[in-house]
Amino acid sequence: MAWMCSGKTNDELVDNLVKARIISSSQVISAMRAVDRAHFSRQYPYEDSPQGIGYGATISAPHMHGYALEGLVQYLKPGMRALDVGSGSGYLTACMAAMVGDNGLVVGIEHIPELADQSLVDLRAHYPEWVDGKRIEIVTGDGRKGYGDKAPYDCIHVGAAAPSKPTELLAQLKSPGRMF
Repeated sequence: MAWMCSGKTNDELVDNLVKARIISSSQVISAMRAVDRAHFSRQYPYEDSPQGIGYGATISAPHMHGYALEGLVQYLKPGMRALDVGSGSGYLTACMAAMVGDNGLVVGIEHIPELADQSLVDLRAHYPEWVDGKRIEIVTGDGRKGYGDKAPYDCIHVGAAAPSKPTELLAQLKSPGRMF
């Protein structure tokens, strides 16, 4: 069903995710409307499927981002802190930043320097107040180790599989907190 959520515009994509009951909370709907996927995915941004973003990486399908945001919605309230491991294009990081507001912080950590650099270029081009206002930070590094400089985090999104329990990430998570 999720693959049927594609749209011709960002708003149509979000509408289809709502109709498919993938997203339902007003915070997630507002964030996904506020952050246009076309700013982060050049080809077929409104297709509900993963898209290549270079360097062997992909931006996840919109329905996967929707599921992640809904799973973290209670931990992405205004003023909260979040870590996005494997931030890639920066799209999900931006959606999370839309949710935590001006007094919150989202750190995106990406191990491919060129992707981290490009995501920062795109974020500055379309959401400069979020970068300049320190609502979003993008760093290059090993996401398995997290980013202790801004810990603890209310939630941590991990956009990759882990072969074992990510103890270094868990140590950076507030209690109560959520890792997704």
